Amino acid sequence: MDKINLRAVYAKYGNAKYFSHLDLMRTMQRAIKRSGIPIWYTEGFNPHIYLNFPVALPLGTESYVEPMDFSVVEECDLEDLREKLDNAMPPGLNIISVKPQIMKNTDVASAEYDVTLSSENLSAEEIIEGFRSFISADTIEIHKRSKKKGEVIVDIKPHVIVTDISSEDGFVFMHFKLPAGNSFNLNVNTVLDAFADKTGISAGAVCIKRTKISAENGEDFV
Repeated sequence: MDKINLRAVYAKYGNAKYFSHLDLMRTMQRAIKRSGIPIWYTEGFNPHIYLNFPVALPLGTESYVEPMDFSVVEECDLEDLREKLDNAMPPGLNIISVKPQIMKNTDVASAEYDVTLSSENLSAEEIIEGFRSFISADTIEIHKRSKKKGEVIVDIKPHVIVTDISSEDGFVFMHFKLPAGNSFNLNVNTVLDAFADKTGISAGAVCIKRTKISAENGEDFV
């Protein structure tokens, strides 16, 4: 059976940001069934809706730029299809756009995040001072799990790009650019955990939001 490969961009926010990947997969499958779109099922002994999420979203992170790949079995008006999918979504999930797949999953290279921090014991200026000291170190070594090698020590310093640090009303605002994709993936929570571990600063993340996913050539993946 011929199929047409599509890529939806969806938002994940509110309580939905705490959905695990498995919860998200099940929720999306149920919503797609409710929508009535001509979805493509895998073939074989156990047919199921094919869904692929090219870039894992860290638990507790909001985003309005998340890609989800799926296929349909007939030509559709993409705006009508988007509307049907969006109407079937639960609170905290919205379908922003549906377009043909152009880039491959392997084209993903980086992701950007807005992070808001605060502390009951430290001022915003003290958090910023601590973070500048943390990020200016020659190396930032962490223990990272590898499927092939088990737990290994990795220096994440070359991979962490901080493009903005500011403060207002006791809150610290940071913008990160981190590697994402198949070759090397760095979770923003891993960076924040390393910051707390290396400095002893207990600054809690008030909000983490993914703002952009980019390909190797610098273009928006979605």
